[in-house]
Amino acid sequence: MAFNLFSSRGTPIDQQRFTWRDMVQKPISKLDDDAFTRIRIILMNGIEQESIRFQHMAARRNRDLRVALAKVRRSEQHQATMVNWLLGPDHSPLEITIGYEQVAIEITAAVAQREPDPTLAQGYRFGMLEDFDHLYRYSALLDRLEGKDANNILQSYTDILPGRPTVVEHRAPEDDVRESYNRLTAAPVTRLNALTIVATESQVHQYYLNVGPQFADPVARQLYAEIASIEEQHVTQYECFFDPDETWLEQWLLHEAAEVYNYYSCVQQESNPRVKAIWERFLDYELGHFHYVAELFKQIERRDPTELFPGDLPEPILFASQRDFVRQVLLKEVDLRANGMQIVDKANESQASVAYRQHINSDGSPSETVAAGYIWAPGTELNRKVAVAV
Repeated sequence: MAFNLFSSRGTPIDQQRFTWRDMVQKPISKLDDDAFTRIRIILMNGIEQESIRFQHMAARRNRDLRVALAKVRRSEQHQATMVNWLLGPDHSPLEITIGYEQVAIEITAAVAQREPDPTLAQGYRFGMLEDFDHLYRYSALLDRLEGKDANNILQSYTDILPGRPTVVEHRAPEDDVRESYNRLTAAPVTRLNALTIVATESQVHQYYLNVGPQFADPVARQLYAEIASIEEQHVTQYECFFDPDETWLEQWLLHEAAEVYNYYSCVQQESNPRVKAIWERFLDYELGHFHYVAELFKQIERRDPTELFPGDLPEPILFASQRDFVRQVLLKEVDLRANGMQIVDKANESQASVAYRQHINSDGSPSETVAAGYIWAPGTELNRKVAVAV
């Protein structure tokens, strides 16, 4: 069903209210809820956090927008809390990590297939194969540290296999910079895709930086340090997709549109009625934010918001297993590397990246250590050892 940003004004910002009990609701079930409910929760927490980060940066550079930004940001803060707190304490930090990587794989794969800009689509596929390998490495760590099967979280939607090996993903900074879309010609879906993916990757990056030091196991600590570095590379790549000539208000309006779009996608596909009600509520809240910012856009920039979104929003992001697509990309593109702004065959990789990688891996690679000899099979390492002993 088509959805138009201008067909509903949503809930006015001065009517968006929370209490602590309202904000902190019963979490989902780790095993009983569908994995895509958790995927949507992680995705929307990332989308909200991206909005909060952007609005803080905007406030530092726009004196006259500070009050308006503060009003919207307060609601975004409470929305982010309500969404993120849906993840319960039955998830260990490492299990949440598995969920984060599943989001990065399935959402990036879905976006890559519907991205009309071929350069950006290739960039999404490039990063997706690296997140696919991260899932494999963390699954090995989950097995060996906690004796748990990562598929209990993934629910068979996502394969546990090596991707582009993490050990070769390390690149010189100049080889993570990419070309941007053109703000004058980019399709609305291109701009929404870029915001969606940079939000997910920024969230992953921050989570790994924060949770990594909590582990006692030295290889686990090193693995989080290694993959956090790759996630920073991913944020660098994806944020380059934005046209830097967009104004602050244009970027703010795009952020609000992206939030509407992603909540709308969640509403259309959520299987948990209680969680769906939250998506519906926040879809109305974000419509209120969008129209609030659209009025500022018209008053301050003297521009019509329909310049950015002239018609209905694109079809919702598809929350479904992208296994076949991922396997095809893995087969064809696992050996791609980077050279400046270009994605190239590994024979043409930047020598700066080769030198950078040789040094940073000179004391060993935690991602190689943790997965040495690891091949996923149903169950855990403990069960397999017991079976062999018997």
